[in-house]
Amino acid sequence: MEFVSGYRDEFLDFAALLFGWFRKFASERGTGVGGGNGPEGRSRLMEAQVRRLPPDPALWVLHILPNRSVGISLGQGAKQGPGPGLGAARLLGDEPPLCLRDLSPYVSFVSLEDGDEEEDGEEEGTGGEEGELEEEGEQATTSQEPIQDTETPGEPEDAEEEAGEDSSGGDTREDGEEEMGPEKRRGKRGDAAPLHLACLLLVTDEHGTILGIDLLMGGPQGSGVRATGAEGLAQRAYTLLCHSMVCPMGAGDPRRPRQLTVGDPQLHRELESLVPRLGVKLAKAPMRTWGPRPGFTFASLRARACHVCHRHSFEVKLMPCPQCGAVLYCGETCVWADWRRRPDDVSHRFWCPRLAVFMERAGELAALPFTYTAEVTSEMFNKEAFLASRGLTRGYWTQLSMLLPGPVAPGYLPGNGPPLSLLLSGDPYQLLQGDGPPLMPPLPPDPPRGPFGSWQDYYAWRGLGLDSPLAVLLTYPLTVYYVITHLVPQSFPELNIQNKQSLKIHVVEAGKEFDLIMVFWELSVLLPHVALELQFVGGALPPENDQQHFTLQRDGSGVSVRPGSGVSAHPGSGAKEKGSRRDLQIKVSARPYHLLQGPKPDLVIGFNSGFGLKDTWLSSLPRLQSLRVPAFFTESSEYSCVMDEQTMAGATGGGTSPPQPNPFRSPFRLRAADNCMPWYCNAFIFHLVYKPPQGSGIRPAPGPTPPVPAPTVPLVPARRRRGEKRPSRGGRRRR
Repeated sequence: MEFVSGYRDEFLDFAALLFGWFRKFASERGTGVGGGNGPEGRSRLMEAQVRRLPPDPALWVLHILPNRSVGISLGQGAKQGPGPGLGAARLLGDEPPLCLRDLSPYVSFVSLEDGDEEEDGEEEGTGGEEGELEEEGEQATTSQEPIQDTETPGEPEDAEEEAGEDSSGGDTREDGEEEMGPEKRRGKRGDAAPLHLACLLLVTDEHGTILGIDLLMGGPQGSGVRATGAEGLAQRAYTLLCHSMVCPMGAGDPRRPRQLTVGDPQLHRELESLVPRLGVKLAKAPMRTWGPRPGFTFASLRARACHVCHRHSFEVKLMPCPQCGAVLYCGETCVWADWRRRPDDVSHRFWCPRLAVFMERAGELAALPFTYTAEVTSEMFNKEAFLASRGLTRGYWTQLSMLLPGPVAPGYLPGNGPPLSLLLSGDPYQLLQGDGPPLMPPLPPDPPRGPFGSWQDYYAWRGLGLDSPLAVLLTYPLTVYYVITHLVPQSFPELNIQNKQSLKIHVVEAGKEFDLIMVFWELSVLLPHVALELQFVGGALPPENDQQHFTLQRDGSGVSVRPGSGVSAHPGSGAKEKGSRRDLQIKVSARPYHLLQGPKPDLVIGFNSGFGLKDTWLSSLPRLQSLRVPAFFTESSEYSCVMDEQTMAGATGGGTSPPQPNPFRSPFRLRAADNCMPWYCNAFIFHLVYKPPQGSGIRPAPGPTPPVPAPTVPLVPARRRRGEKRPSRGGRRRR
């Protein structure tokens, strides 16, 4: 796939953005971009440029974040010391569908404190500890050059190396310093020294938008925060402020703040004579009593990037394709490069009219009944600010934000999901709770009179106000409910699925939805007459949960629960209780679907599948073809549905049904870095159309194959001379 919006982990985009901005900043600081005679001349030109910028009414903050105890080790596996790193090219787009766990072999945290627990270091550094960093430290993999122990700013070559090296640690400290778990590996004496980030300089506005970052490498361990080499800390901070105004990392045009506050008393004193040169007022005192606003959070960085060269908006001016308006480019060179790609069906020339049609869906997909619809469907939606302003900072809400720590429990590794013992305990709605009053009301006294077909109908029956954000989490069970009550009866009426008393459902290539497993209890509320069995299958599931089996049952006549009662989770025996109703069986198979053994399911469902992103689909789709069971899949965009149809055709010879909008899609618009298309979790639904068995004489139903563009060569070949061999008529096969 050329577009991976909605599939690529947000932390990878976060790391790529930090790396790109810091690399540009370090290079320009070292070479003195802007001309002038010497450092003083360059400084005067920069100050003049800043003073001409429009003012920003928001207060800006210069943070200084010291680091004295944690270093970063780059290399292969658990080996300490410098290593080749992963390479920025891979991070920035050559292999965009990377997941966080793919980065864990290249980075690990090490303790810089003296200790004699060498054996602990050997044990913790080889397995679980690597997984612990995936949420907080993957930025370390952006290194391209061998790591140096100290920095020598001011030379272009050093600046380039600093950009690659330092970006590895800065974002880790910003987001992970206070959230780091207790298990930190202790470096063994005699090993190569780890990379040590002395402190992080960070410029933000009062709302949390990151505007600039500088990473200061310390000298020998214990030398203090201010060991910054030949350049003083105040001058480094001043240079960072200038670049943050001229070239802000976050969203927005170049600007200068009316007022600046500094979080360090000594640095505040040193900047008193420098900041006024920029036309910026420095607060009278350092940041002691003033603190971030209650809703302060580091916002999702919304800088866009060119679809071809991946340069960000702070490097170049971006423009959408003038014809479809869907794809972002930095100039004519990238436009023509994308237009003339080969083979033809991967070029923008082929996709442009199709993308224009997909763009017309934006209004339809944003037509949701919630009071917050306009905010969450905006292209500039700040998800972190939305969650923080509503106190949604714990439980399942941590799965939605890249800046909130996930649940902590023994054996929990970020990126692998919490253990089932944590997910399947107590009140099923406990993990849906925020910091305020309960979000999920008691169960209505009467069951649904008929199947719901919209969020508005479901909310009205469930007693939820349209200001409730629960649709973001409930999109998974409500999508299953919609498939059972609407789509299967329409497409497979012979199955009579609505009259079945038990259903066995396979959730294939399970991922994020498995980490939200308790939300599926809502299915037993909506379908109280059905005994449901959900089997989560996928090679990305935690291996320690393989072959586990749980039963969720009601204790009593109601579903409103209290701690220690209500819905209980207990290990099942493997055999389903005879005659049981209103329960939910949960099974886990941590393996690709084509390797699964067991009874045939009644229904197969996959969420945000991305057939083109995982090689296992090339084996799983033929397995589904052989089972010939109803199989429904969701995707985050109509573009992804077309790509899935092509993968299905290549893997089995079958196709897919025309995709249709899912009325129970998530209301949160997904971030798209290189395009303006509307992306939503579970936005569209389609089902597989299997190739008929040989000899049946039945042709498969056509899928939504896009029309082939007009050929540019004559269809009728020139007349052949007598005796000339007939040329081959087989045209080049499109991929």
